[in-house]
Amino acid sequence: MTAQSAAASASQIQQRFGVEPVTGEREISVTVPPARWPELARFVRDTLGFRYFNWLTAVDWKEQGLEVVARLDDLDAGTAVTLRTHLDAASPRCPSLAGIFRGANWMERECYDMFGVVFEGHPDLRRILLGDDWEGYPLRKDYAVDTPQAPYR
Repeated sequence: MTAQSAAASASQIQQRFGVEPVTGEREISVTVPPARWPELARFVRDTLGFRYFNWLTAVDWKEQGLEVVARLDDLDAGTAVTLRTHLDAASPRCPSLAGIFRGANWMERECYDMFGVVFEGHPDLRRILLGDDWEGYPLRKDYAVDTPQAPYR
């Protein structure tokens, strides 16, 4: 796989997934439904050369639900792709990328801990930062910050 421009990669994504990526000179942003999330990750890694898993997080858009966002880089071409998928806030479920990118493992656990996103197929989905008895998900917009919690030890 030779390095290619962001525009060329975006064109291949559009042809394969039927979505319109947003492109910049060296960046691509693409949104797919959760069911196509792992397929997109494999495609950009194996076909387009975005092999470096940079980060993964979630965003709570309140009325619009949750969004899981991941950034992958093609270090040879100096380009990046941001993958996005929207989830129902009442039952946020997303296929895991941990089997595709090992670096997704702890980042998905952090999203589970902070936002309550259940990453289906994750090899070890459990809290990573907060205690097992912690109630709620602190980075969600509906989290009551004045809720008393057991002291962190």
